[in-house]
Amino acid sequence: MQEDSNVKLSVREKIGYALGDGAANIAWRGVATFLFIFYTDVFGLTPATVGVLFFVARFSDGISDVVMGIIGDRTKSKYGKFRPWILWTAIPFGVILSMLFTAPNLGPTGKVIYAYSTYILFTLIYTANNIPYGALMAVMTGDDKERTSIGSYRMVGAFAGGMLVQGALLYLVAHFGDVDPQIHVNKIQDQKYEVTVSSPYDVENANINTKNHIAQFVWANDSSENNVPTKGKSFQMEAGKKYFFIITGEPEITPASFTVINQKKGYSYSIYLMSIILSLAMFITFYSTKERVKPPKSQKSDLKQDFKDLIKNKPWLVLLVIGLLFNVYNSIKQGIVVIYFTHYLHDQILAASFMVGLTLASIFGAMVTAPLGRKFGKKRLFMYALIFSGAVNALIMFCKQGDIVPIFALGIISEFGAAIFPTLFFAMLGDAADYSEYKNGRRATGLIYSAGSFATKFGGGVAGAIIGFVLAAFHYNGQDSVAIEGAIPGIVMLMSWIPAIITLFAAAFMALYPLDQDKIEEVTLELRQRREKEI
Repeated sequence: MQEDSNVKLSVREKIGYALGDGAANIAWRGVATFLFIFYTDVFGLTPATVGVLFFVARFSDGISDVVMGIIGDRTKSKYGKFRPWILWTAIPFGVILSMLFTAPNLGPTGKVIYAYSTYILFTLIYTANNIPYGALMAVMTGDDKERTSIGSYRMVGAFAGGMLVQGALLYLVAHFGDVDPQIHVNKIQDQKYEVTVSSPYDVENANINTKNHIAQFVWANDSSENNVPTKGKSFQMEAGKKYFFIITGEPEITPASFTVINQKKGYSYSIYLMSIILSLAMFITFYSTKERVKPPKSQKSDLKQDFKDLIKNKPWLVLLVIGLLFNVYNSIKQGIVVIYFTHYLHDQILAASFMVGLTLASIFGAMVTAPLGRKFGKKRLFMYALIFSGAVNALIMFCKQGDIVPIFALGIISEFGAAIFPTLFFAMLGDAADYSEYKNGRRATGLIYSAGSFATKFGGGVAGAIIGFVLAAFHYNGQDSVAIEGAIPGIVMLMSWIPAIITLFAAAFMALYPLDQDKIEEVTLELRQRREKEI
């Protein structure tokens, strides 16, 4: 009996559901934004190694996505098919996220093995959590417009989780990673100082800056042309060794004016805190939601038939490619931000403000997606958003180091359009599940939603590979200031026009999507009539 399959959901249940994607995005955006720079600048892996890792792990993970979709469709418990997986994975999800940002003292080979092992395990646990979570939206109600509303709540939750990790993490890193070094300041002339820094213990990746992020640093004992002034420096510290800087551009500097951060310790402790929040939010999602839409009573379990239906489901096939492309776009943008602000603008903390701005734009974009979708239809709105976001993002290539306001403005405007992609995508996967039931009299919601997880993770893997290979082509080394300066052109390209190209391909492919609004309403009405007959 499919009781209340077309029920209007309460705000409480929608918020409870949204918290699950908030939790998932603490992990997802945390990894997409910070793991690359953690691996290269803190853990000591090369960008090419990281790029290959992201690509290989995410590509192989596509198999687990399909398997998890099959398992979800066949799960039987008193809690439903999909909700129990949110409960079962809540704690393992938090644990594996913590392990990703833990940097044990290993040799070069050991580091690579540890990175592959923990990253692949992360993708598996993410799959076991996120595919059932995504499928849950399609079975909470059979009303397609209500699903679009849930999708908006979900994306607000997702972007709020992303804002939490992207906005707070660098400040937490500064707090937990405070080195408390010995600092001596000698004033040479007005707004020019010689500064000596030492630490009582080894720090593999220290970052020194002034609290106001104004002063320019150069090495005092380096006369080479590569010793250019930057806002702060990243370097390795040996216990008891003194490091000398010439600092200009900021008045009245004292030892209390500086921050020296142990990024290894700071990242690890900050992510441990985020992992606890993630697990708690997952528990809330489990306890506040309910499954209502069931497969047709006459449907028998037939895996072979499920795959035949999937391959013939044109809306699903189009969405699979679209999801892959827009996730490559979004993941490149997210993955390069901290590197861009750290090494091009020389102000890592400013990246936190930038990402908060992006997330606020994302929340607004998610909130207006439902009314815009009703006005333009999901298909046309998706195409408009792709072209708009990519075109605006490409303009960042013209911004110079001092153009902070234009960089913020272009990034925020572009992100408003980009927020519409995932909001529509997951609602449209529910439409694809309905279409399969409409055409074939069968429903495999978990398998349909495996496209969402596959596109998200593989898209992130392709993005990581693109970032890694572009930076490797420019000989980027996050622990070598000379190599960093040489890689600046590649960093700027990744921040601007490289991801923008992808949106053009995605918009062209979206033209093949067969479900316009009239067809969706026909499908919804027909399924509603069928379900009423089964009551």
